[in-house]
Amino acid sequence: MISLIICTYNRDKFIYQTLQHIADNNFDRSEFEIVLVNNNCTDNTDAECKRFANEHSDIDFRYFVETKQGLSHARNRGIDESRGDILVFLDDDAFVRGDYMQVLRRQMEQHPEAMAFGGKITPLFESGEEPAWLGKWTYSWVSAIDKGSSVVPFEGNSYPIGANMGFRKECIDACGKFNTELGRSKKNLMGGEEKDIFNRVKEKNYAILYFPDLEVQHVIPPQRTTKEYIKKMALGIGVSERLRTLRISKFSYLQRIVNEMVKWGGGCCYLSWIYAARTICERSCAVVFPILCNQRPSQQATGNINFFNSSIIRHHGLLIVMPFLFL
Repeated sequence: MISLIICTYNRDKFIYQTLQHIADNNFDRSEFEIVLVNNNCTDNTDAECKRFANEHSDIDFRYFVETKQGLSHARNRGIDESRGDILVFLDDDAFVRGDYMQVLRRQMEQHPEAMAFGGKITPLFESGEEPAWLGKWTYSWVSAIDKGSSVVPFEGNSYPIGANMGFRKECIDACGKFNTELGRSKKNLMGGEEKDIFNRVKEKNYAILYFPDLEVQHVIPPQRTTKEYIKKMALGIGVSERLRTLRISKFSYLQRIVNEMVKWGGGCCYLSWIYAARTICERSCAVVFPILCNQRPSQQATGNINFFNSSIIRHHGLLIVMPFLFL
């Protein structure tokens, strides 16, 4: 059986749609269950879930309230209440594809070595427009992932993203549940609990696979694309990394700081190189283009010919360096 675990906190705007996309799957109702964990919602979530349950009495929909605040507490409650041998975690604003469960069943049968897995996450911007800074190096900032069209392992420092990830039950039994010291709680943006559990899976030498056709669309509201949100997210990640690495050892903590210093240094060098290239190119164009057009070079040409404007620079990842605050 597949257990689809959805933990929610004040997302009544999308929770019904999230559940409805699951219901739209043409999959044997006896082969899956939905385990929804309400983490002390204060909005209309409860009513929306009851509406779904009433309209879909043929689906095994199990509803729980977890009073301990925090995503890790809610996920662990979902694990405790689930009855499936495959546990899937979906965000409360993630819309599964119409063949999601068929794909999952097929992939898990074809890859018995997969003890954990993650799928493709496509951002669904509520505003209808992608932010100018979205690119290869910033894709994960909106909890999105696309590793190509083939089944590949998550290796090195890569791991699935929580909006679309899962485990075999035996993997959780062997590696343990989510660390409740990490993860989001209400409106804070702490993280690290996913990296922590997948690191434990890797320590067991269990395979973690990426399934490209196991896809969800993840709703991204406008506020998640603002500079203020990115700063808050960076702070949350920094605090989480400090807690996570110190829990391992002081050496791991110091090693993480060194890695971030290297990342900052590389980012600064890259910024300097791009700025120099931009300056040279703009000045050259300001001189060469007018000559080719039989015109005198002018100062205005420099402003008109700007091949390296800030939006393009951001698109190519110059915001990759985030402030991990280990204080």
